[in-house]
Amino acid sequence: MNESNLCMLSFDIEDWFQVENLREKVKREEWDDKELRVVKNTHKLLSILDRYNTKATFFVLGWVSEKVPQLVLEIHNRGHEIACHGHGHELIYNQTPDEFHKDIQQARLFLEKLIGEKIWGYRAPSFSITEWAIDILKEEGFKYDSSLFPSIIHDRYGKLKSVKLNSKIGVEKVRDNFFEVSISTLDFMGKRIAWGGGGYFRILPYSLYRTGVRKILDAGKAFVFYLHPWEIDSLQPKVKNLEFRYRVRHYMGLSKTECKLNKLLQDFKFKTIRKGLKVLF
Repeated sequence: MNESNLCMLSFDIEDWFQVENLREKVKREEWDDKELRVVKNTHKLLSILDRYNTKATFFVLGWVSEKVPQLVLEIHNRGHEIACHGHGHELIYNQTPDEFHKDIQQARLFLEKLIGEKIWGYRAPSFSITEWAIDILKEEGFKYDSSLFPSIIHDRYGKLKSVKLNSKIGVEKVRDNFFEVSISTLDFMGKRIAWGGGGYFRILPYSLYRTGVRKILDAGKAFVFYLHPWEIDSLQPKVKNLEFRYRVRHYMGLSKTECKLNKLLQDFKFKTIRKGLKVLF
């Protein structure tokens, strides 16, 4: 496979009540009391991937891995890449460097002991990456970060000054033996439009989304896609009195996502991020 048709597939394994859009109504101390739906939804994703003989990278939240370690083992045993999503789903820039280091170390050590392999990749909660976090990730032994989402302004996405966004493939070496795998965007009239998955995938008509993916690949860039297990779960509990923008971000298009994902896997051939990096470098 050459650079011009490289697609990398990833899932952020967290449950419906842990997302930032619901933070104002679901407090962290309430997590243990909420219905755990991540196992059922992840099993559904695994079945879909089996249907298309596709492997993906699973960025697993430490809290989830400690609650349901058997789920992580099943993902690993089915040939997918296990990567790290931190432990407590805290935005990086809301932590001190020491707090961040402890968070990722706790999650990484648990995952590596569980699967018996080195963890290569990390993704920040809500893509909240910061420049100082890259050095800590490298110090902690990670090989790549996949947190930069260089789209037009979003109120949570982080930034990396070391990434110049001039790579022809959308993947850049930012430190010695350390890479940034950016979430895909579509260039439109000089703007970078979010096109890497999640709510953007849920809301847009699939035919339009597919056209955008092909434009990214035709431009010679790798396509990096992400999704969460709760995004194929239209029956998840509904949080009441949620701010309008957060309600739209979290709930819109849930009932159509599974069908769209099936179409995406029919139309494009995906690799794990780890294997994608081996193709590129």
